[in-house]
Amino acid sequence: MFVGRERELASLKEFYDKDGLGMTIIYGRRRIGKSTLITEFVKNKKTIFYTATKVGKNRNLELFSKQVVDLLMPGVNDINFNTIEAVFDFIDRNVGEDKIIIVIDELPYWAEKDEALLSVLQKYIDTVWSDKNIKIILCGSSLSFMENKVLSEKSPLFGRRDSQIKLDAFDYLDAAKFVPKYSNEEKAICYGVTGGVAKYLSMIDPEKSLDENIVRLFFRTDGYLYDETRNLLTQEFTDIAIVNNIIEQIASGENTLSTIAGKIGEKEPTVLYSIEKLINVGLVEKKKCITDEKNKKKTQYVLRDYMFKFWYEFIPKATSVIEMGQGEIYYQKAVKPVLHSFMGAVFEEMCRYYTLKQGIQGEYGSFITSVGTWWGVENVTDKNGSTRSQSADIDVVALSDIDKKAVIGECKFKNEKIDKGIYETLIRRGRLIPAQYRVSKYIFFSLSGYTDWFESILDENVVLLTLDSLYE
Repeated sequence: MFVGRERELASLKEFYDKDGLGMTIIYGRRRIGKSTLITEFVKNKKTIFYTATKVGKNRNLELFSKQVVDLLMPGVNDINFNTIEAVFDFIDRNVGEDKIIIVIDELPYWAEKDEALLSVLQKYIDTVWSDKNIKIILCGSSLSFMENKVLSEKSPLFGRRDSQIKLDAFDYLDAAKFVPKYSNEEKAICYGVTGGVAKYLSMIDPEKSLDENIVRLFFRTDGYLYDETRNLLTQEFTDIAIVNNIIEQIASGENTLSTIAGKIGEKEPTVLYSIEKLINVGLVEKKKCITDEKNKKKTQYVLRDYMFKFWYEFIPKATSVIEMGQGEIYYQKAVKPVLHSFMGAVFEEMCRYYTLKQGIQGEYGSFITSVGTWWGVENVTDKNGSTRSQSADIDVVALSDIDKKAVIGECKFKNEKIDKGIYETLIRRGRLIPAQYRVSKYIFFSLSGYTDWFESILDENVVLLTLDSLYE
């Protein structure tokens, strides 16, 4: 079953329908669904689809050549090519008037071992194939390679592409399509433990309960996600130990460079180098305070992949129990009771997405163009009249630079209702937003609803939402 990706498929259709030579670039981290998207798109189209592997220049050439011959001269087995130019010339001589697609998936595996590949491709795009009806799709999982070697101004292919698609994880709404029969709370948790990653969502059996799926994937030694983090890190990094230590710290809530370096006993430049690599492969992101983005001191590193966060929070502590075949007991006793706590950060991200989506459509009386979080310090006056400083944060801050308005929100994924105290805290912290923005709406997002106190609020600028609101 193919799910979602309507925008991407529409973009590829537009690319394909335009006659003549064309090239598009598709990239994104591993397991995100790039190959599945391309496979869906090229159905019933004349396609050379080659997936490169780590086998070196000559073997990739040999395997690619076979795909070319199989399409253009099926049944012929004794054609050999010594150079990539020879293969491209063969395509030129045999393609005729047909429209064909040439897909090179996992391009970095080949191009890193054949420095001339991209330059040769550029030459054929500019000259030999210029009058052909060839559509080229280049795809890769190495974000740094695709951005620096394929898309950047330094690339031989710069200026030749018609479009590019950076494929991200599914948002929570598309992720829900994998489990249509689940309750909204179950859909949200399913999104949280998979991070919206296509491969992980595809492993969920929608006919089984959420608990059964989590146990089967994470808490059994044969579960697909039991070793997934180690598998991914091994594919991407040579310095596994330090990378693993860094992710452990970020997953536990340490989010500044100095703190992480201190915790793992490494120098800051060493840690920063590994963090930047983690950012490049899409596992970590650098988060900035939305109203103070130029302030380097207000930078936090957070896990972008919630599956990694779930894994590091629960699996290392459970390894011995899982290997004894008792993972289900561990899940029921140690994980399920605190799932709502784990979901706190996931729910906040869902609420930010929802707020931006609604705000772009003018739902809150202004044209929202950005959303993020705010954190800083606030002064609080105690009952005895003394003032003290304390750290403060706002879960959702959506800004309209056109209207100079802000929409702020508080999110609670708990089995308890939002009460007066949470309302008063958000109203108070709204005064900390820079004066250039007028706070026009206060939005509350609650899994379990609200106390009766809220029935007395008549303020139209206060919006009360539930989890169900996000799925409407």
